Amino acid sequence: MRDLSRRDLLRATAVGAGAVAIPSMIAGSSALADDGPGWAADTKYPPAQLTGRIVRPQSPDYPEASLGWDELFVHYPLVIVFAQETQDVVNALTWARQHDVALRVRSGRHNLEGWSNVDNGIVIDVSELKDVHIDTASRTAKLGAGLNQSEAVAALGEYDLAATTGTEGTVGLSGATLGGGFGFLTRYLGMACDNLIGVEIVVAAGADGAKVLEVDPWNHSDLLWALRGAGNGNFGIVTSLTYKVAPLSSVAYLQVTWPGLGDLHEVFDAWQRLAPFTDPRLGTQVEVHPDEILLFAVLAEGSEAEARKLLAPILSIGNPTVTAQTGGWDDVYAGFQIPNEDEPGKWKFFSQFTREPFPEKAVSIVKAFMEKAPSPDSNYFTQAFGRGAQRQEPFGGAAFPHRDALFYGEPGVGWGTRGEPDSDDAVTPIAQTWIAEFSQALRPYVDGAYVNVPNIGMAEWEKAYWGHNFPRLRKIKAKYDPHNVFQYEQSIPPATH
Repeated sequence: MRDLSRRDLLRATAVGAGAVAIPSMIAGSSALADDGPGWAADTKYPPAQLTGRIVRPQSPDYPEASLGWDELFVHYPLVIVFAQETQDVVNALTWARQHDVALRVRSGRHNLEGWSNVDNGIVIDVSELKDVHIDTASRTAKLGAGLNQSEAVAALGEYDLAATTGTEGTVGLSGATLGGGFGFLTRYLGMACDNLIGVEIVVAAGADGAKVLEVDPWNHSDLLWALRGAGNGNFGIVTSLTYKVAPLSSVAYLQVTWPGLGDLHEVFDAWQRLAPFTDPRLGTQVEVHPDEILLFAVLAEGSEAEARKLLAPILSIGNPTVTAQTGGWDDVYAGFQIPNEDEPGKWKFFSQFTREPFPEKAVSIVKAFMEKAPSPDSNYFTQAFGRGAQRQEPFGGAAFPHRDALFYGEPGVGWGTRGEPDSDDAVTPIAQTWIAEFSQALRPYVDGAYVNVPNIGMAEWEKAYWGHNFPRLRKIKAKYDPHNVFQYEQSIPPATH
């Protein structure tokens, strides 16, 4: 954890961090009413005051509260509001608008470009909204937006239920879902956003206020469509998410390791020609590291023997080490979420989708860059898509556009000591150059990008994230956030006509 110097505090309080409480009525007393987005644009709301757990630069927990997971980015917000209930979010958004203060939305702190934090602004953090309501009869689950993916998997696992989540347990469920959300269950249950059937969201209202909308396929269905893949923080602040969930009693989990990179061409080619087309119950990921190749596989409602049989063409290559576990999805998921105390503090990633198998030259590029990787924590990560449930849009559709991908690919690099943001600064330009050159070298073989893993500096990022859906997203933005209250470096701008 970093210490703050006096200069840091002065920078963070330059616009007056202490003046956050204004005696008043609670903003928007009818905030839970749903009268649609057609509020009068000039409606004035009563003066707001901040509620919830409020952290300012003077607070002893400010250094920890202001720090994100990726310590490559350090920001000094004016105030951080940890909402304890939805009304705290309404009050915080109203206060931010009435004081013309920049705002950012935060749930799991894993925004990979640091865009969920801001200097001299307000961070509205929903990570403490962790309510869980599971209806086993209707197979639905209403989950607080503050749950991380491990917490959600564990809560559903108590009832032998599941919905798609990403692989990293500490990542916020809300942010992952709203950008699309994929993992080992994608080919079996679809994208995380495909399982999303309801949202409680706080949006800007009138000239300077905020209100709550209840969104589902029959109410504000256009906004639900957008929230299924547009990315977090574009239209409002999500406080809860309702999912349709599926029964899942057990899975078989295999981890396969090939030492060195000698088998890479054969392993990768066998994987990309098998994994996207095999039984949709089988979800797989390949990670290429400087010193080894890893294959991870989860077979829903299957045995270890069945998983081995499905993967036999890959397992027969070289002399890999195979470990296996069979059990409830929640137990298996928890097993590969063991914290790594030596995890680097700084990370850089670049997201890409692939629609055709990599030729030998593309695999050679991956191998060449891994052989000159700037750190042991460099890797090339993939996730199989192909024939699976993710190809079918949910009822009402979704903004996520990459359903026809063969697989997702992601160069990544980690460096620096966690808790010491200034550590290994000399490695930073080397790592950033390496990943930029790596991703550029793969450009002839990829198409599109993933909004949850933003590519800073990418030309035509709008098309890369959302394809032909971008114009519709702009129209929905203009309807629900015409003043562009929710904005960041690659946010969706409202349509102008």
